[in-house]
Amino acid sequence: MSQYQPAVADLFGELYEHDPGPKRGWAALVPGLFVTGVAALAAAYLSEHYGAPLMLMGLLIGLAFNFANADARLHPGLNFASRSLLRWGIMLVGAQITFAQIASLGWSSFIAIALILSAVTLAGLGVARLFGLPSGLGILAGGSVAICGASAALALSTLLGEKRSSQAQLTLVLVCVSAASAFAMSSYPALASTLHLSDRQAGFLIGASIHDVAQALGAGYSFSNEAGETATIVKLTRVALLAPTLAVIALVLQRGGGAKAGPITVPWFVLGFLGVAAVNSFFAIPPAVVDLSHRGASALLLLAVVATGIKSPMQLLMQQGWRSSMPVVGATVISFLLSLLVAMLLV
Repeated sequence: MSQYQPAVADLFGELYEHDPGPKRGWAALVPGLFVTGVAALAAAYLSEHYGAPLMLMGLLIGLAFNFANADARLHPGLNFASRSLLRWGIMLVGAQITFAQIASLGWSSFIAIALILSAVTLAGLGVARLFGLPSGLGILAGGSVAICGASAALALSTLLGEKRSSQAQLTLVLVCVSAASAFAMSSYPALASTLHLSDRQAGFLIGASIHDVAQALGAGYSFSNEAGETATIVKLTRVALLAPTLAVIALVLQRGGGAKAGPITVPWFVLGFLGVAAVNSFFAIPPAVVDLSHRGASALLLLAVVATGIKSPMQLLMQQGWRSSMPVVGATVISFLLSLLVAMLLV
């Protein structure tokens, strides 16, 4: 009897389906979504009561539930959570930014952020090649560090597909980037103080270099209110660059894969991300609705992270070795150094 392999697909139509069983509609999703929801609630409880990063707790709890992946009845729900719910969550992240916030930085700071993002992504790719690792792992690591941590890693994994990025590699990047972000949140404010940076400089450094949104904002406001406000704008500008980054990487992958010249294939959730950001920028949305969208995005991304942990092939994850963490480490160091340089020269 062959082992069931869950369906996976990337944005270029590379679909692999190894489940010969019948399609049972929405009812088939219930078992997997139920287990994912229970694990997500446990992660949220631990995060709230012990101050641990939410996404890191979600991933660790998901890995603790990894034994449940042996039950094929859970696979449809796990696949739905790790793929469909992820895309809706990414789209809702657009409610966290407005174009006015980005414009308030000024052109010089915006261009500097874009250049840092590009350099950090390329650094992840370069370190991966230096250690003989797959390019897909380098893009995952560099992009997640450069943009918005776990959210970017999940989005990039959807873009790359299983041919270019395995589930084990994604899980490893999620663990490493969450741990690195937690370390940065606790250490970067102290480093900024030691370097005698101004509030605005410290805010730029923190917002431009810490991976996850929550950690960047927490670190910024722990330094000062002005640093927190600056870190918020800079960090959300990086989040806004998720959509064009995905579009550029999609174009590169198409060309590298030998596809014929044509228009860029932009995923629907990227367009949705931009659409939500545009609505938030040009229309007066009630604060309660904005807050609900923030909570909704966090909940959907948490469910996706938990499902990713449950689905992860532990035997392959354990075989990755220390070298596989080097792209995240290298990209994190480059991100900090470049952000510090810009903060001292331009801010």
